[in-house]
Amino acid sequence: MSFLHVYHESYRVSDDGEPLLTTHDGERIAQELAEQGIRFERWTTDAELAPDADQDAVLAAYADDVARLKAESGFATADVIGLTPDHPDKNALRAKFLDEHRHSEDEVRFFVRGEGIFYLHLGEKVYVVGCTAGDLMSVPAGTPHWFDMGPKPDFTAIRLFTNTEGWVANFTGESIASRFPRFEALPTEQGQGAA
Repeated sequence: MSFLHVYHESYRVSDDGEPLLTTHDGERIAQELAEQGIRFERWTTDAELAPDADQDAVLAAYADDVARLKAESGFATADVIGLTPDHPDKNALRAKFLDEHRHSEDEVRFFVRGEGIFYLHLGEKVYVVGCTAGDLMSVPAGTPHWFDMGPKPDFTAIRLFTNTEGWVANFTGESIASRFPRFEALPTEQGQGAA
């Protein structure tokens, strides 16, 4: 299930403190994020796709939605990223996204299946957004953030880009990501985190 936790940026997981805000309500998540200039939507995911469906099958199943987003926002290309728990490079791939970084373009993800968590460093707060199948997240260019797919990554997401080279990260060099709860400590569908 989707969720939003909002913490002060000074939070440390060792503090064992509570978030400033917690909600699982999709409309509230969208509202809170919209106030920060972040797009969050819940879509219907009615396409029957196998966990190992290839890029062509996923993009074909959501062709109308991808075309609409391209037209609305000027995206030049779309691809599919996905991992399963048995992927041999899962630890290295997880680590690649765990440090705070920015992009020179919007980062747009539509979760077709599975789940992942975006951490958005906005002003003096960190917005922790748990995304599941049917969630669309759009992180504006220049927004400091990181992403955690968990120790047993199991998701498929469509990515949209204006830069045809795709995902290019500019790391901030800050250690803030290490102070916040990781995927396995949060309420995820995998059932490993706290409720």
